[in-house]
Amino acid sequence: MGTSWRTTPTAEELRAWHERSGLPLKRFFNTSGMLYREMELSKKLPDMPEDEQYTLLATNGMLVKRPLLVTADAVIPGFKEATWEAALGA
Repeated sequence: MGTSWRTTPTAEELRAWHERSGLPLKRFFNTSGMLYREMELSKKLPDMPEDEQYTLLATNGMLVKRPLLVTADAVIPGFKEATWEAALGA
């Protein structure tokens, strides 16, 4: 079952998407968001185990980088037009 933009992805979904993407896990965090800054995650993430990072992301949708494009062939956090066009074959 997929996740809509209105729900926070589960830790399991995030793990699967991260592994498929081949990107650093930090790319899935909304690093420009207020909550990210308030929690001082830029200081905490480097020493935080990945399992804990997935759990943290799954606890609050404000921490997840949006939009998050998930297709059969790609997982892309954030929006870059050229990257999305390539992934969608546009």
